[in-house]
Amino acid sequence: MNDRLRAVATSVATVALFALTTAILPSATASAQSSMTGSAAEPEQGLLAGANDWECEPSPEHPRPVVLVHGTGRSMQESWGNTENPSDKGPLIKPLKDDGYCVFALNYGFAPSLFLGPTPIPAGRDWWGHAAIEDAAVELAEFIDRVRTETGSAQVDVVGHSQGGTVTRQYLRFAGGADQQNPANSKVHTLVMLAPSTHGTSYRDQYPTVEAARAAGASKSSQQQIIGSEFLAKLNAGQETFPGIDYTVIASKTDRTITPYTGSFLDAAPGPSLNNVYVQDECQDQDLFVGHSRKSFDTGPNPQVGLLEHSAPIFLARKALDPTLTGTVPCS
Repeated sequence: MNDRLRAVATSVATVALFALTTAILPSATASAQSSMTGSAAEPEQGLLAGANDWECEPSPEHPRPVVLVHGTGRSMQESWGNTENPSDKGPLIKPLKDDGYCVFALNYGFAPSLFLGPTPIPAGRDWWGHAAIEDAAVELAEFIDRVRTETGSAQVDVVGHSQGGTVTRQYLRFAGGADQQNPANSKVHTLVMLAPSTHGTSYRDQYPTVEAARAAGASKSSQQQIIGSEFLAKLNAGQETFPGIDYTVIASKTDRTITPYTGSFLDAAPGPSLNNVYVQDECQDQDLFVGHSRKSFDTGPNPQVGLLEHSAPIFLARKALDPTLTGTVPCS
């Protein structure tokens, strides 16, 4: 392909991608008039219904704000928003707001994805959650400090999906989130993780090694989440949990992204509170299919609702944030 044809093809692809992004994320594109965040090439954070009200005052019943942390290649709008009507609150945000929480979310880790992976992330798409997890943890640290300052809360609770759980753990261990000498001073009280990449994934056996992922053009964060990566070895070395923080991992036995699905659970260190649960066990239904994230992102046969929208994991996340929550797990 000569230079002129290559330029035309690139231009057409860019226009098509912009149109697709606009259709999926109208809330983000509608706010294009606001100021840019980060580097000149980085898109703005955009809006997310029900989140980031910087005048929200935590209630006595729920004194800690909840920070939502998305996963690889997905924005906060795609992960936590209402995909049918972005002006309405998403499946987790709505009940959290109804419960009386102040809810916050961020986009982090802006970087290119060079490959067409097992989830529908177009090759060459610059998007969130692809940068090095160490850098993402610093972004999260800055965001949480702002939330704490604006709300006057000493601590926050975090709900992280997929890489979002791993980013939060990196923040806790290496970016100032957990005070290992005085746990009462930790900045996070409760960490709820939905299908985190705790011990890595093979991405459905497509990338059994870090080298295979790198050869395929996988982004930095994708490589870091492969089974056996140096990053995960360092993050998990010695202990995976820390005193003073309540941990809950909610996973699905039908997860097609964290493979094997057993890789999500944390190994408990002495002292910290940890609850590892499978949705299928909580529902007493081993045939219950709950995907990794959302139905619209499920590329397997017969796409099903995922952990970010199914009523059972939504309830379990709320219960982890507030153990006094009454009711039974809704599994239908």
